Amino acid sequence: MTAATDRIDLTGLTAGPAQTWGAVRLVPLLRSTPITDLRLHPRLYDSGELPIASTGPRTTYLAYVPHAFVATWSTDATPAAAYGTQLREPDDTGAPTGIRLAFRRRLARREDRRRLRFLPLHLAMEGYLTLQFGGPTIAWQDWTRNAVTRGLTPRVEASYTGAAITGLDDALRAFEIHHDQCGMVLYVADALAAAFVVPHPDDYRALHPTLLQDFYGELLFHYNYLYPAVPEFTARLDDTRIASIADLRDQLAQVGADWRAFHGLMAEGLFGAERLTVTPVQRMGRFTLARFLPAFDPEAENHIGETITDEIGQTAYLKTFRLSAAQTRRGHLLSQLAATDWDLDSTATALRTDRDGLVRRLDRAGFGHLLRPDIIDACRRRARELRSQATKAGPPK
Repeated sequence: MTAATDRIDLTGLTAGPAQTWGAVRLVPLLRSTPITDLRLHPRLYDSGELPIASTGPRTTYLAYVPHAFVATWSTDATPAAAYGTQLREPDDTGAPTGIRLAFRRRLARREDRRRLRFLPLHLAMEGYLTLQFGGPTIAWQDWTRNAVTRGLTPRVEASYTGAAITGLDDALRAFEIHHDQCGMVLYVADALAAAFVVPHPDDYRALHPTLLQDFYGELLFHYNYLYPAVPEFTARLDDTRIASIADLRDQLAQVGADWRAFHGLMAEGLFGAERLTVTPVQRMGRFTLARFLPAFDPEAENHIGETITDEIGQTAYLKTFRLSAAQTRRGHLLSQLAATDWDLDSTATALRTDRDGLVRRLDRAGFGHLLRPDIIDACRRRARELRSQATKAGPPK
């Protein structure tokens, strides 16, 4: 079941003062009233474990997962206990452990009546990878037999772990954690890269190190090298308007309000995004675990993610992943194809191009193998002829 929502609800969270380290800017999210009847804690997997999760009939999801989250909740508004993390003793036999396979029935799995284990960000990425996964809904003559019978299999997307991002480990180690901090927004070269929210400050302190083990989009990786440092935003007080402690308090309050407004503008691409498609995954008492997909607007930021919200829609947990421009284009193409039942002519009209233009876009996006070879070859031949004619004609006089 899917539903449309206007935007992510961050009621109860406020942005704190930003901290910078090189190209990394981290904005803490503070929660004055923690959520006590839902708690999260990490579960670390041994190095080399390779989970295989079933996502449907004859379909599996394969990924290296360094950690999972375990959510516990209560149903009578009493505080929920946060389970501790247990690390296995190192293998002192000296024998190599190799890669071990761990089979799990689903990405979000109940371990008890009030305890759920799920893989952070993998719910969100699964939603993106399975977007229109079944391929053409009608056996149009343009598509290959494999496209009709097998769909988009396999789907592969690239990402980077936090450990591969230069300076991120130093930033996470050096940044101050506020006593009421329940999340953060991560910017690289002042481009919004990811957001992370948890129910309770104790959960954030326990999960803060896992940010280095998460995976991030290529934007963060490349911007880290292109822009080695970002400026700090220094608050300035108008001393001509300060004549008392009350005036100083008013000035500080105005600086805080200005910063929160500026942060809201910087994060508008995520928290102001509309037309999100939300898919509930699991009910957890008064809470719901869900994932969301963006509108795949090529002209805007596009973030996928997962949330845990309460009965009124307030966000208790949030983790996001920013799609690259190429990933957005692929999602946009698949969404348009699905809207027109995979008819090439109708899709070309919706995208304001012609049939050859759509075929070239599909080919560049990596979906050319779904079309019959003669259609791809004919389109490429016509494109070469047009380029040849343009070359012979020379520059305009």
